[in-house]
Amino acid sequence: MVEVITPNGSTSSYPSHKHDKDNLPAESLLEETYYHRLNPPQGFAFQRVYTDDRKLDEAMAVEDGDVVIVPKGYHPCATIHGYDLYYLNVMAGPKRVWKFNNAKEHEWLLKA
Repeated sequence: MVEVITPNGSTSSYPSHKHDKDNLPAESLLEETYYHRLNPPQGFAFQRVYTDDRKLDEAMAVEDGDVVIVPKGYHPCATIHGYDLYYLNVMAGPKRVWKFNNAKEHEWLLKA
């Protein structure tokens, strides 16, 4: 379990990362859920869940109390101005190890 607070107008779980292959020590296989809360609660945020091949590619507006299931792929979040986002992540997999890979096209952001 992980709790994340994303201030208004910001991103989290970004650069996009994934943990959907049982390939330790490079990457662990973990499914994930996001339980979203917003402050103030009438707001919304965005989450995208996608794979490299785009066979899974869903972008959604999330509201207070929504749950997003991430069976595989990348899963960044973004808030809009004026609304802070909180989410509770619950991850589960065959091993209790969290090793992830960043989306190669966004990895440059870590060096900026």
